[in-house]
Amino acid sequence: MNPLALIAEDDKDIADILRAYLEREGFRTVQASNGRTALDVHLALRPDILLLDITMPVVDGWEVLSEVRRRGGTPVIVITALDQDLDKLLALRVGADDYVIKPFNPVEVVARAKAVLRRAAGLGVSGVQRIGAVEIDTTSHIVRVEDREVALTLTEFRLLAHMARNPTQVFTRGDLVDACMPGSDALDRTVDSHVSKLRRKLHQAGAPDMPEGVRGVGYRLTSRA
Repeated sequence: MNPLALIAEDDKDIADILRAYLEREGFRTVQASNGRTALDVHLALRPDILLLDITMPVVDGWEVLSEVRRRGGTPVIVITALDQDLDKLLALRVGADDYVIKPFNPVEVVARAKAVLRRAAGLGVSGVQRIGAVEIDTTSHIVRVEDREVALTLTEFRLLAHMARNPTQVFTRGDLVDACMPGSDALDRTVDSHVSKLRRKLHQAGAPDMPEGVRGVGYRLTSRA
């Protein structure tokens, strides 16, 4: 079945443009004009991807993004007029997978949506891998620490799964962008933000000091062979 995109946008003209371009490329679409409706639709239909405006009525996009992340790993592309680096960093820190600034080229938005879904579908070789106390199931996209499931964003899971393939290898920030966020314009500090949040979640679940930072170079999952 073709992927279902939820367009959460209160500007009808913008929503209709996104809908037309997405449907032309084979997506199914559903629209929500405020944040509360977006959350209700997300819960009911479980879309494959969410295109999310930030400045929406009733419930704003920040709250929607936070709640969607609490619910699971639905890929989210934030589409907004907020063009400051701090806004972008906040969105990525909360759990967005990509960030597009208005005005935008709808062809590019569709291309980014396809790229995010490809990354979600192709995170690595299927199977279960264990690194220390961390168990990574790349078939079901589930991470556990001592049988306790850890809720990760799609980007956090990609980073973890990528580093787990060679857990003692040191990856530069550029390596991680190319492997886990291709096609994005992510900055070094964006990678740092994602890794920091991943480390905090693993630590809280009982796996401290993963991933490890290597000063002046980048990150590795662990130094223990």
